[in-house]
Amino acid sequence: MSEPILLTPGPLTTSAQTKAAMLSDWGSWDGAFNALTASVCRDLVEIVDGQAEHVCVPLQGSGTFAVEAAIGTLVPRNAKVLVPDNGSYCKRIVRILGYLGREAVVLPHGEQEPAAPARIDATLKADPSITHVAQVHCETGTGILNPLAEIAAIVARHGRGLIIDAMSSYAAIPIDARTLPFDALIAASGKCLEGVPGMGFVIARRAVLERSGGNSRSLAMDLVDQWQYMQKTGQWRFTPPTHVVAALRAAVDQYRAQGGLPARQARYAENCAALVSGMRALGFKTFLPDALQAPIIVTFHAPRDKAYDFGEFYRRVRDRGFILYPGKLTAVDTFRVGCIGAINADVMRQAVAAVAEVLGEMGVRDRNPA
Repeated sequence: MSEPILLTPGPLTTSAQTKAAMLSDWGSWDGAFNALTASVCRDLVEIVDGQAEHVCVPLQGSGTFAVEAAIGTLVPRNAKVLVPDNGSYCKRIVRILGYLGREAVVLPHGEQEPAAPARIDATLKADPSITHVAQVHCETGTGILNPLAEIAAIVARHGRGLIIDAMSSYAAIPIDARTLPFDALIAASGKCLEGVPGMGFVIARRAVLERSGGNSRSLAMDLVDQWQYMQKTGQWRFTPPTHVVAALRAAVDQYRAQGGLPARQARYAENCAALVSGMRALGFKTFLPDALQAPIIVTFHAPRDKAYDFGEFYRRVRDRGFILYPGKLTAVDTFRVGCIGAINADVMRQAVAAVAEVLGEMGVRDRNPA
């Protein structure tokens, strides 16, 4: 049986070329590997046109490792961070702030409500002690896209620092560092670049990074120390994820050859459209209206039919070659389907057909929301 298609927000289905890049072993201190790392970091900065003022600091681990490292390094210990909260990954940032001993101000939103620039503006006006805003661009818990450009302009106007969790938007939804001011943008290898998981990275404003020494309470997560060591030696401080970096090099090469961000965004939009139209034809309801939906991952209401059970539904769809994702909401029963990875709209239509077969087998007739 061929391996299943991952309809998840990462890890995701990768190309044969990306997989093949992991068949070679690399010496972590070898000049060839150091050159590989440098080339990847250079290209990651270029994707957001950040060459003039920003640098890329890679870090071993998942995207959350990089989020924690960015906050722990770039946000001073006595700082105060505003977190517009409309989903689970916003809440994770609040938890990270708590672990790091940074003060958080939570600005609650509904899970179907994009972060409101006017409310952020009012909060920053009312509390001059807030030093930073930590904003999730695409909230993967629901698939909602927050209005990043408007928020960044407001934060800059107030003279505060902006930390962007762009985990599920980087390389697929435009972000231009020349016009959108930020202190740090955080993403990872196993998302829209279609690499494999294992490396996070922070694209940081060089001037902010240079003055952030001594902020981190962790050696392993200290981005200043990592960056300075790399600048001096070309090497990672500690054992790097060599195969992950090699796979990412191959993935970025394919990204550029396929047309870069416009082509990646267009393919994901086609995937999303095929998925949503097909699932709606089966009677499913999306959690978000189309106007708020990013083409990354779609949340669907679970059917209210008593014959529906997510575990059984998941297993049967997986048997047909497609891996779905459970819901992330606490108050509503949902499941999620990713639109990213080395897949196209035909694959999405095949997945919808598999879902239709499974619903028939299970006897799920009422697909209205639970």
